[in-house]
Amino acid sequence: QFNPLTDIKEAFQKPQTENMKTLPPEMLPEFMHTLSRARIHFTTRCLIEWQLHTMARPSEAAGARWDEIEWDEKLWRIPAERMKRKREHVVPLTTQMLTILEEMKAINGHGRSEFIFASYKDVTRHCCSETANMAIKRMGFKGVLVSHGLRALASTTLNEQPQFNGDLVEAALAHVDKNKVRAAYNRSQYVEQRREMMQWWSDHIDQA
Repeated sequence: QFNPLTDIKEAFQKPQTENMKTLPPEMLPEFMHTLSRARIHFTTRCLIEWQLHTMARPSEAAGARWDEIEWDEKLWRIPAERMKRKREHVVPLTTQMLTILEEMKAINGHGRSEFIFASYKDVTRHCCSETANMAIKRMGFKGVLVSHGLRALASTTLNEQPQFNGDLVEAALAHVDKNKVRAAYNRSQYVEQRREMMQWWSDHIDQA
C-alpha cells in the first residue's frame, strides 16, 4: 500500500551521534600558524592542507590517487567505491590545491607512486587515514580538534557567508540529499557554482 509519508520521513536527517571536535572559525589563523611551524613530515603537512582545502573526509584525502586528478578540467574525481556514500564525488581544484599537487608531484609523482600522499615508508601504500589526526594531536589540539572536524570548520565558515547557498556547501561536503526529488535534480553537483565557493574558501585559508 502506498504511504505518502514515506518520502517525508526519509527527508529528515538522523541526528548526528558522533561528537566531532572542531574549531570555531575565528581559530583558523591560530591553527594555520601552528601548522606552518609544526615539526611534522612534509607529506603530512600537505595532507592536512589538502583535507582542509578540499573538505574531503580523512580516508578520501589520504587515499587520493594521481589518476583521479583531471588536470585540464581542474577537477578531482573521487570514484564511488572510495566514497562513504558510494556515490562519485567531484571537487573543483583551486589555485592552492593545484599548488599542493605540484609539491607532491615532486615527491610522489612521475610514476614513483600511484598515490598522491604515499607513505614515506612504503610508496606502494598511501598514508594512513589517521595520519592527519595524529599530527593534529601532536600540534597541541588534542581534545580540541580532530581531522574530520576540519570539514565542520569549513561548513560553519561557508554557511556564514550570505553569497553561498547552503545546498552548495552540502554538495561540497558530499552529503546525500535525503529529498529524492531534489537529489535527482542536483546530480550535476553544482560543480561550476562550487568552483567559485571553493576558491573563496582556499583564499580565506591563505589569508588566515
